[in-house]
Amino acid sequence: MATNSGGFLVVTTTHGEEAKARALAADVVRARLAACAQVYRIQSVYWWDGEVQDAAEWRIDFKTRAELASALEEFIGERHEYDTPEVVAVPVVAGSAAYLEWVRAETAER
Repeated sequence: MATNSGGFLVVTTTHGEEAKARALAADVVRARLAACAQVYRIQSVYWWDGEVQDAAEWRIDFKTRAELASALEEFIGERHEYDTPEVVAVPVVAGSAAYLEWVRAETAER
């Protein structure tokens, strides 16, 4: 297990529709801003427009390098239909050295 000395992140956003979440995931990976994206259904409870909302959403977790975080945030913001899209980055503390090298290699052609 390698520590994250290379600066890797998992960047998360959500979408209200599965097809749009999958399209965004593919666009980000195609743009080489993430090595992969995982799309899965979640149930979100949150405060919006003065009341508690409870909605099905599609979460997307992008595996990327820390230096791509700003470009990834901008890319998501330009393509997202939410007024305030979630874009949260969590550092990878440690991971398989081979996997982290794969993430680095798949995001290197920018």
